[in-house]
Amino acid sequence: MAEVLDKDYVTPQVALRKAFSMFPTGVVAVCALEEGLPVGMAVNSFSSVSLDPALVSVCMAHTSSTWPRLEALPRIGLSVLGSHQEMLSRRLSSKASDRFDSASWEANDLGAVFIDGATLWLECSVSATIPGGDHSIVLLEVHSSRLFPEVAPLVFHRSQYMGLPVAP
Repeated sequence: MAEVLDKDYVTPQVALRKAFSMFPTGVVAVCALEEGLPVGMAVNSFSSVSLDPALVSVCMAHTSSTWPRLEALPRIGLSVLGSHQEMLSRRLSSKASDRFDSASWEANDLGAVFIDGATLWLECSVSATIPGGDHSIVLLEVHSSRLFPEVAPLVFHRSQYMGLPVAP
């Protein structure tokens, strides 16, 4: 039987959050170096946008204290997290002071930070920011990519983490 959200939830926002959770998404670490130290966050609002020019998008809440720091940097690393990286995703989503504690990462010469063990790395820069309600839709230009097809992705669905098997 279909769930009727209006009757089950107190506010329309809670009902909509539940509805949106029905769409499985990947989990992406958005990271860069700031004064020689990694800064980053996890998002699940990542999408491919265009091949020419190469663009992807992420959505950032206006309440984020991390995104203003990242958007000012010249290069940003996007790492599509692997199925074994749930705890790292949780740390990157928290208010913890050292989100990179026990994380294995590397940075390139331009300051993009990439998470070891991810299934995909994208080196990006901010191309445009578009208002979108309580979020900003950020278009990122992709400068380079590195694929790790042997790594199964981490997925967020119905407000839970799960891993997918490696595709044949």
